Amino acid sequence: MGSDGGLLAPVWAGTRAEAITSDAAWLRAMLEAEGALARAQARLDLIPSEAAAAIDRTAATLVLDPADLARRARQSANPVVPLVADLRRAVPGAASSVHRGATSQDILDSAAMLVATRAIRGIVGDLSAIMRDLSELAERYRDTVMAARTLGQQAVPTTFGLKAAGWLAGLMRSRARLRELRLPAQLGGAAGTLAAFAEHAGASSPASGASSPAAGARGADAGTALLLAEVFAEEIGLAAPPMPWHAERSPVTELGAALTATARALGKPATDIVLMAQTEVGEVAESSAGSSSAMPQKRNPALSVLVRSAAFQVPAYAQILGQVGEHERAAGAWQAEWLPLREALRLTGGAAETAAELVAGLRVFPDRMRANAELTGGRLLAERLAAHLDRKALDEALSAEGPLQDHAELLDPAAYLGAAPELVDRILATYREQP
Repeated sequence: MGSDGGLLAPVWAGTRAEAITSDAAWLRAMLEAEGALARAQARLDLIPSEAAAAIDRTAATLVLDPADLARRARQSANPVVPLVADLRRAVPGAASSVHRGATSQDILDSAAMLVATRAIRGIVGDLSAIMRDLSELAERYRDTVMAARTLGQQAVPTTFGLKAAGWLAGLMRSRARLRELRLPAQLGGAAGTLAAFAEHAGASSPASGASSPAAGARGADAGTALLLAEVFAEEIGLAAPPMPWHAERSPVTELGAALTATARALGKPATDIVLMAQTEVGEVAESSAGSSSAMPQKRNPALSVLVRSAAFQVPAYAQILGQVGEHERAAGAWQAEWLPLREALRLTGGAAETAAELVAGLRVFPDRMRANAELTGGRLLAERLAAHLDRKALDEALSAEGPLQDHAELLDPAAYLGAAPELVDRILATYREQP
């Protein structure tokens, strides 16, 4: 069985997002979660430090076949069960301390948040690069006249700088939303009560071999279990949630919503560039070759097409995330999240990396923009004429064949930009204030 190399999703093939979200990376994150759990338990004297060191060391170096693990996961409906069995076999002297008190969802959810954190870090980096380039485009073309288009038709004059500033504004919001995410670790035990951890805390240190403490110590044991959840989050490098979220999937739905918003924000410039790069328009061009298998004369906007394809797909995948599940563990809804979450991460990450290349190499043709703005012989300024002429005079002017001859003083597109340049300045000022 071959691995998924992105044959049908070239937007992420070969990108950082592919490596960060691969089967091997996901498997590595699960092993990291097991290692972090062992370290956290050793810090609180819940397992021997020697056992924790052996588990952590083995988890960091254990090599497993993801395809084999996937096949064995069919017996338990999740890959953590066979993974834990393999890890226990690899540390026979510490097998009883492996995964102690945890449940499969603790490990898989924590691993998912770890993978997502790494993917988001790359996405934010790419967004920052795109935003820098867009800010330069907005400033350079602040006053460059072009036709604004509504419903596919020329509307009124605008500037390419304002269009670029609009793209920038959308990405600023998306980056801020991603940065605000505090993806949490998950640790709750069998049903989110932390009971097994509290029970282990109530027993003497495994190293001492002593019996359980006297009755009535539940309060202190519960406190240790709660502290363990915080220490585990610290060890794995994720946020510490106020309670286990295994059945309350807000972290996943919020992540999906942020990825959707980002993909859409990336899709906006890609969509506009596809239209502006049309042969009949020719206002911009990509740096990519954009070759065609049948038409050698074509220079397709390939990068924009890839980004746009991701913008269509991510919202569909995100709809599956965080579906309502039954009681303390969903039978199917949780399992249904895994693949869509990975696809949403890798598509958004691939789109961000591709968009960075697109914007960095974008070629802009101001002369063509101005020429297109003059195609209708002054009718691009009809809104301005309406402010100065009565209805009869306006109808007569617009119904005449050929370019408008009268009212030349009202027909300069550069003189009817409203606050477009000032809006560019406002967006750029906001961008420069961001950390």
